[in-house]
Amino acid sequence: MLKNLSWPVLSLLLGACVTINIYFPAAAAEEAAREIVRDVLDAKQPQEQQKPKQDQSAIDRPNPALAVAGRLMEILVSQAHAAGADINIDTPAISRLRQSMSKRQRSLEPFYRSGAIGFDASGRVAIRDLKAVALKDRNRVKKLVADENRDRDALYREIARANGHPEWEADIRKTFSRIWIEEAPSGYWFKQGGSWKKK
Repeated sequence: MLKNLSWPVLSLLLGACVTINIYFPAAAAEEAAREIVRDVLDAKQPQEQQKPKQDQSAIDRPNPALAVAGRLMEILVSQAHAAGADINIDTPAISRLRQSMSKRQRSLEPFYRSGAIGFDASGRVAIRDLKAVALKDRNRVKKLVADENRDRDALYREIARANGHPEWEADIRKTFSRIWIEEAPSGYWFKQGGSWKKK
Protein backbone atom coordinates (compact mmCIF):
# COMPACT_ATOMS: atom_id res chain seq x y z
CA MET A 1 0.00 0.00 0.00
CA LEU A 2 2.83 2.43 0.85
CA LYS A 3 4.49 1.70 -2.53
CA ASN A 4 1.48 3.17 -4.29
CA LEU A 5 1.86 6.50 -2.50
CA SER A 6 3.63 9.20 -4.43
CA TRP A 7 6.73 10.76 -2.86
CA PRO A 8 5.08 14.18 -2.33
CA VAL A 9 2.19 12.61 -0.41
CA LEU A 10 4.52 10.43 1.64
CA SER A 11 6.76 13.44 2.40
CA LEU A 12 3.74 15.46 3.51
CA LEU A 13 2.56 12.70 5.85
CA LEU A 14 6.03 12.22 7.34
CA GLY A 15 6.30 15.98 7.81
CA ALA A 16 2.99 15.88 9.66
CA CYS A 17 4.47 13.26 12.00
CA VAL A 18 7.31 15.61 12.91
CA THR A 19 4.83 18.42 13.53
CA ILE A 20 2.82 16.20 15.85
CA ASN A 21 5.92 15.56 17.92
CA ILE A 22 6.99 19.18 18.43
CA TYR A 23 3.91 21.39 18.36
CA PHE A 24 2.90 23.20 21.54
CA PRO A 25 -0.35 21.65 22.88
CA ALA A 26 -2.08 24.92 23.80
CA ALA A 27 -5.35 23.38 25.01
CA ALA A 28 -3.58 20.88 27.28
CA ALA A 29 -1.30 23.63 28.59
CA GLU A 30 -4.29 25.84 29.36
CA GLU A 31 -5.99 23.03 31.25
CA ALA A 32 -2.82 22.33 33.26
CA ALA A 33 -2.29 26.04 33.99
CA ARG A 34 -5.88 26.47 35.13
CA GLU A 35 -5.58 23.49 37.50
CA ILE A 36 -2.41 24.87 39.07
CA VAL A 37 -3.63 28.48 39.30
CA ARG A 38 -6.93 27.46 40.88
CA ASP A 39 -5.05 25.29 43.35
CA VAL A 40 -2.65 28.09 44.25
CA LEU A 41 -5.31 30.81 44.49
CA ASP A 42 -7.82 28.39 46.04
CA ALA A 43 -10.40 29.58 43.51
CA LYS A 44 -13.73 27.80 43.27
CA GLN A 45 -14.25 25.61 40.24
CA PRO A 46 -16.99 27.03 38.02
CA GLN A 47 -19.83 24.72 37.08
CA GLU A 48 -19.13 22.92 33.86
CA GLN A 49 -21.11 24.29 30.99
CA GLN A 50 -23.00 21.78 28.95
CA LYS A 51 -21.60 21.35 25.49
CA PRO A 52 -24.08 21.94 22.68
CA LYS A 53 -25.21 18.76 21.00
CA GLN A 54 -23.83 18.14 17.55
CA ASP A 55 -26.04 17.43 14.60
CA GLN A 56 -26.16 13.63 14.68
CA SER A 57 -26.88 13.35 10.94
CA ALA A 58 -23.53 15.02 10.15
CA ILE A 59 -21.72 12.60 12.46
CA ASP A 60 -23.37 9.51 10.95
CA ARG A 61 -22.29 10.28 7.37
CA PRO A 62 -18.86 8.70 6.72
CA ASN A 63 -16.31 10.54 4.64
CA PRO A 64 -14.23 8.06 2.57
CA ALA A 65 -11.31 10.47 2.10
CA LEU A 66 -11.06 11.06 5.85
CA ALA A 67 -11.20 7.33 6.49
CA VAL A 68 -8.24 6.70 4.16
CA ALA A 69 -6.25 9.58 5.66
CA GLY A 70 -7.00 8.29 9.16
CA ARG A 71 -5.74 4.82 8.32
CA LEU A 72 -2.54 6.24 6.82
CA MET A 73 -1.91 8.30 9.96
CA GLU A 74 -2.46 5.21 12.12
CA ILE A 75 0.23 3.41 10.13
CA LEU A 76 2.72 6.28 10.17
CA VAL A 77 2.22 7.72 13.66
CA SER A 78 2.72 5.50 16.67
CA GLN A 79 0.21 5.60 19.50
CA ALA A 80 2.87 7.01 21.82
CA HIS A 81 3.35 10.08 19.63
CA ALA A 82 -0.36 10.58 19.09
CA ALA A 83 -0.95 10.53 22.86
CA GLY A 84 1.73 13.17 23.45
CA ALA A 85 -0.70 16.09 23.66
CA ASP A 86 -0.97 15.91 27.46
CA ILE A 87 1.05 18.20 29.72
CA ASN A 88 2.70 16.47 32.65
CA ILE A 89 2.40 18.50 35.86
CA ASP A 90 2.83 15.59 38.28
CA THR A 91 6.53 15.67 39.14
CA PRO A 92 8.03 16.07 42.62
CA ALA A 93 9.60 19.43 41.62
CA ILE A 94 6.30 20.82 40.31
CA SER A 95 4.47 19.58 43.44
CA ARG A 96 7.00 21.36 45.69
CA LEU A 97 6.63 24.60 43.75
CA ARG A 98 2.83 24.41 43.89
CA GLN A 99 2.90 23.84 47.66
CA SER A 100 5.33 26.70 48.20
CA MET A 101 3.18 29.08 46.13
CA SER A 102 -0.05 27.94 47.81
CA LYS A 103 1.37 28.59 51.29
CA ARG A 104 2.61 32.03 50.27
CA GLN A 105 -0.79 33.15 48.92
CA ARG A 106 -2.15 33.70 52.44
CA SER A 107 0.59 36.27 52.99
CA LEU A 108 0.22 37.85 49.55
CA GLU A 109 -3.59 38.08 49.53
CA PRO A 110 -3.96 41.27 51.61
CA PHE A 111 -1.47 43.03 49.34
CA TYR A 112 -3.34 41.89 46.20
CA ARG A 113 -6.56 43.24 47.74
CA SER A 114 -5.03 46.58 48.75
CA GLY A 115 -3.67 47.07 45.23
CA ALA A 116 -0.07 47.12 46.41
CA ILE A 117 0.76 44.21 44.11
CA GLY A 118 -0.79 42.57 41.06
CA PHE A 119 -0.23 40.20 38.18
CA ASP A 120 1.97 41.48 35.39
CA ALA A 121 1.87 40.52 31.70
CA SER A 122 4.75 38.03 32.00
CA GLY A 123 3.13 35.60 34.44
CA ARG A 124 4.80 37.15 37.46
CA VAL A 125 3.76 39.34 40.40
CA ALA A 126 4.73 43.02 40.33
CA ILE A 127 4.67 45.74 42.94
CA ARG A 128 2.02 48.20 41.81
CA ASP A 129 1.93 50.73 44.66
CA LEU A 130 4.39 50.31 47.53
CA LYS A 131 2.83 53.33 49.26
CA ALA A 132 -0.25 51.16 49.91
CA VAL A 133 1.93 49.08 52.26
CA ALA A 134 2.79 50.16 55.79
CA LEU A 135 6.44 51.21 56.08
CA LYS A 136 7.21 48.32 58.45
CA ASP A 137 5.87 45.76 55.92
CA ARG A 138 7.53 47.02 52.74
CA ASN A 139 10.65 44.83 52.93
CA ARG A 140 8.45 41.83 53.71
CA VAL A 141 6.30 42.53 50.60
CA LYS A 142 9.41 42.87 48.43
CA LYS A 143 10.69 39.51 49.71
CA LEU A 144 7.30 37.81 49.21
CA VAL A 145 7.12 39.09 45.63
CA ALA A 146 10.71 38.03 44.90
CA ASP A 147 10.08 34.54 46.35
CA GLU A 148 6.83 34.20 44.40
CA ASN A 149 8.48 35.23 41.14
CA ARG A 150 11.37 32.83 41.73
CA ASP A 151 8.87 29.97 42.17
CA ARG A 152 6.79 31.02 39.15
CA ASP A 153 9.86 31.20 36.91
CA ALA A 154 10.96 27.78 38.17
CA LEU A 155 7.45 26.37 37.64
CA TYR A 156 7.27 27.42 33.98
CA ARG A 157 10.79 26.10 33.35
CA GLU A 158 10.08 22.82 35.16
CA ILE A 159 6.82 22.16 33.29
CA ALA A 160 8.65 22.62 29.97
CA ARG A 161 11.53 20.41 31.13
CA ALA A 162 9.23 17.71 32.57
CA ASN A 163 7.52 17.45 29.19
CA GLY A 164 10.80 17.10 27.30
CA HIS A 165 10.44 20.47 25.52
CA PRO A 166 12.45 23.26 27.17
CA GLU A 167 11.60 25.41 24.14
CA TRP A 168 7.97 25.50 25.35
CA GLU A 169 8.86 27.64 28.37
CA ALA A 170 7.84 30.94 26.72
CA ASP A 171 4.52 29.46 25.56
CA ILE A 172 3.85 28.02 29.01
CA ARG A 173 4.62 31.39 30.62
CA LYS A 174 2.29 33.16 28.17
CA THR A 175 -0.49 30.67 28.92
CA PHE A 176 -0.06 31.06 32.69
CA SER A 177 0.05 34.85 32.37
CA ARG A 178 -3.45 34.84 30.89
CA ILE A 179 -4.82 32.22 33.30
CA TRP A 180 -3.56 34.05 36.43
CA ILE A 181 -5.61 37.07 35.35
CA GLU A 182 -8.68 35.06 34.34
CA GLU A 183 -8.75 33.14 37.63
CA ALA A 184 -7.87 36.07 39.90
CA PRO A 185 -10.58 36.94 42.42
CA SER A 186 -12.53 40.14 42.01
CA GLY A 187 -10.61 43.11 43.37
CA TYR A 188 -7.15 41.86 42.32
CA TRP A 189 -5.05 44.06 40.04
CA PHE A 190 -3.38 43.08 36.78
CA LYS A 191 -1.26 44.82 34.18
CA GLN A 192 -2.45 44.69 30.60
CA GLY A 193 -1.32 46.79 27.66
CA GLY A 194 1.06 48.71 29.91
CA SER A 195 -1.58 49.92 32.37
CA TRP A 196 -2.98 48.55 35.64
CA LYS A 197 -6.59 47.43 35.85
CA LYS A 198 -8.72 46.20 38.71
CA LYS A 199 -10.67 43.01 38.18
